[in-house]
Amino acid sequence: MFKYHSITQYHQDLLSGTATCVEAVQHYLQQIEARRHLNAYVYIYAEEALKRAAELDASRKAGKPTGKLHGVVIALKDVIAYKDHPLTAASKILEGFKPVFNATAVERLLAEEAIIIGSTNCDEFAMGSTNENSSYGKVLNALDETRVPGGSSGGSAVAVQASQCMVSLGSDTGGSVRQPADFCGVVGLKPTYGRISRHGLIAYASSFDQIGIFANNVPDVAQVLEVIAGPDDFDSTGAQQPVDAYSDLTPLPSKPLRIAYFKEALESPALDKEIRDSILEFTKKLQADGHTVEPVDFEYLDFIVPAYYILTTAEASSNLSRYDGVKYGHRNVEKNISLTEFYCATRSEGFGWEVKRRIMLGTFVLSAGYYDAYFTKAQQVRKLLVKKINLIFSQFDAILLPTAPSTAFTIGEKTEDPISMYLADIFTVFSNLTGIPTISIPLFWHSNGMPYGLQIMTNQFSELYLLQLSQQWMQQFRHAG
Repeated sequence: MFKYHSITQYHQDLLSGTATCVEAVQHYLQQIEARRHLNAYVYIYAEEALKRAAELDASRKAGKPTGKLHGVVIALKDVIAYKDHPLTAASKILEGFKPVFNATAVERLLAEEAIIIGSTNCDEFAMGSTNENSSYGKVLNALDETRVPGGSSGGSAVAVQASQCMVSLGSDTGGSVRQPADFCGVVGLKPTYGRISRHGLIAYASSFDQIGIFANNVPDVAQVLEVIAGPDDFDSTGAQQPVDAYSDLTPLPSKPLRIAYFKEALESPALDKEIRDSILEFTKKLQADGHTVEPVDFEYLDFIVPAYYILTTAEASSNLSRYDGVKYGHRNVEKNISLTEFYCATRSEGFGWEVKRRIMLGTFVLSAGYYDAYFTKAQQVRKLLVKKINLIFSQFDAILLPTAPSTAFTIGEKTEDPISMYLADIFTVFSNLTGIPTISIPLFWHSNGMPYGLQIMTNQFSELYLLQLSQQWMQQFRHAG
């Protein structure tokens, strides 16, 4: 029977002959089918994945060199382009669309011999925090099927949580990797903005979007990041900094660290008391180990969510204007209507309510008479946040925050209250506004039986340090469920 622990262990099993790529793919296809009702996948590439697995097995047995991700079974969020495979962003507006190229991240996965097993469900156009806003229906949390998995990358999180793949890719615009990782009890990384190319990622808010990684352990995240990170001629916003050897998770030197946390965040009335107490207890353990852990004043906490939603909806309004039914995707079939009426009908039929809400909000804040009052002010807040974070990292090595104010909430609990839903992003959107790398690691279990994590932030392009720190704390402090 096939068992998976980590990419490193899997590769050892392949080389020793105790496992094959075909067995791995068959195992995950069985897991997907056994829990199909979780609705984590929207498309499954069974025949293709098995064929590629057989080719990799034959190549390895022939003594040919193997790639860094040889035979690793990976799922892609349905916003990441995989050539000649459906790409819909979980929206009716893109039904029938297939990209003619691979996203750069996918190209790099395939070059290192990864196996793409399928595309995962998500909130439509990555807009949502529950994975209930999908044209394919909601995704269920595998630990408690009455609860949401988080969003927007809920399908990618559940695919890892339910052992339906080894690793998955999602996208993170305001917490869409870290929050579902928190709700599902897995590791979720959002790298520095520009660390992974956005070429081939369907845009929601271009100055915020970043491809992220889900896995059950930190070393797997590190190995995938090492492959897909780096400059890209197809992405002008991509970072030019060299890629570190992220997979080399050498333990950090045993010297005292300086750790900060936002006092206002842990005092927030929105934060579950049990989560607050666990994080405060965690800080005491760090202090007992000789580290300095101090609260810092963060006077901008109340401005983070409003600034985020003003800026992201403005960018969404612009980015989603291209979906008009003319060249591809859903098209209204009424005859004898004007071009304007055709656009209106197509977009009204194709987009879901949450996407429409954000497009209208974004159009409003960009409109004459409101641009300076909203959009310009939000940009000013963003600059203040960047200035503040630079000041904090001049004095501290890392920042700790809760990932979410609560554990996974029940299905339908917040659908009638979009403001409450938006406020649930209070602890995650900060790192997207400032572009810093952030990870959610599953350290704790709530008395209600659900997992929750710790969010760790470090300075820009310090992913190696972030991963080393995360691995150290996972080994030292992770609680068994």
